Amino acid sequence: METAAVTRVILVRHGQTTWNDGARFQGHQDSPLTETGVLQAEALGRRLTAEKIGAVYSSDLGRAMQTAGIIAALTRHQVMSDSRLREQCLGIFEGLNKDEIPNRYPEEWKRYSSRDPEYVVPGGESPRGRFELGRCCLEELSARHQGERIVVVTHGGLVQGMFRHVAGIPFREARRFSLQNAAYNVFLRHEEGWSVQTWGDVSHLVEGAGAAVTFRGASEKMRGHTS
Repeated sequence: METAAVTRVILVRHGQTTWNDGARFQGHQDSPLTETGVLQAEALGRRLTAEKIGAVYSSDLGRAMQTAGIIAALTRHQVMSDSRLREQCLGIFEGLNKDEIPNRYPEEWKRYSSRDPEYVVPGGESPRGRFELGRCCLEELSARHQGERIVVVTHGGLVQGMFRHVAGIPFREARRFSLQNAAYNVFLRHEEGWSVQTWGDVSHLVEGAGAAVTFRGASEKMRGHTS
């Protein structure tokens, strides 16, 4: 049974950016939100005004800060940033799209595509190393705000990494779940570990969208897994 000690972390991937729209790898580089991305952030912010939010945190990268700023203006919070919430640095791949990378860096792309969690793209960092930074940050934030509900705006790598972590899906396994910009994802931090309450809810983005997936019944068997 849930108690007041459960912390609810609303984990959000930033709104759509110009490089998202062009299928370009961003990593630690940046691009601004598109008009659609701004509308996504505004829609999520309006939804969150109906909830009692204790704090709003964000990656310090521009696209996340822009998204968090829009949300926080509506929920009337200050945005607190943390570099540990960043996307994985992708080194020589950053700024290139999925057609350009295999042509310029065929061997590096082959290694990257193998989904080895320890592989470091030249000039970048490993998926596991970056995920562990983000996970540790979320652990600290959930302890700091025990029993509260907080918003954390971050990137696709950490959002999907947390889902894999909780569901026991290995890094090497291909993703078979959707990961949309500005979706509403709720992770619960219990005394015994993490569980997923809501995944991929975009009902605030498209009226009548049946995209909410709740895991209340599956929480027990999804807690405590590592990847």
